[in-house]
Amino acid sequence: MQVRLAHAGDAEAIRHIYNAEVTESTVTFDLEPRTARAQRAWVARHQGVHPALVAVEDPEVCGFGSLSPFHDRAAYATTVEDSVYVEGDWRGLGVGRLLLEELVRLATDQGFHTVIARTTTGNIPSIALHQTCGFTLVGIEREVGRKFGRWLDVAILQRML
Repeated sequence: MQVRLAHAGDAEAIRHIYNAEVTESTVTFDLEPRTARAQRAWVARHQGVHPALVAVEDPEVCGFGSLSPFHDRAAYATTVEDSVYVEGDWRGLGVGRLLLEELVRLATDQGFHTVIARTTTGNIPSIALHQTCGFTLVGIEREVGRKFGRWLDVAILQRML
């Protein structure tokens, strides 16, 4: 399996993985599936210092991850937030760990100071993945999201670089 920077040609595969989570799970708080145009714009925004990655077992994109600005205020510039998504058939096979380890490496190389992860408290695999990769649970936001008629709590995990 190869982990590499995402490019425009990966947009549709990323959209497929992401939209499955939008419509079938609470791991993202998006309520509407992403359009092809919006996904292409997302890939374009995730170049350079805030990259997107894909895990590829040729020719299939098995998962993707990204670094995003944590907040738009200047004092947060050295903090990033990670996201990792793995296509259903590839879960539990180490794809998420490959992606997250590479995101942490890139964040370190870019000179960021800390990485934040936010995930629903019910997403035990994501919490475990982050803890395995050196993240510490630093807090819980209670009932900050509502999806599928349920209030959802968000776990905040952090890794200092």
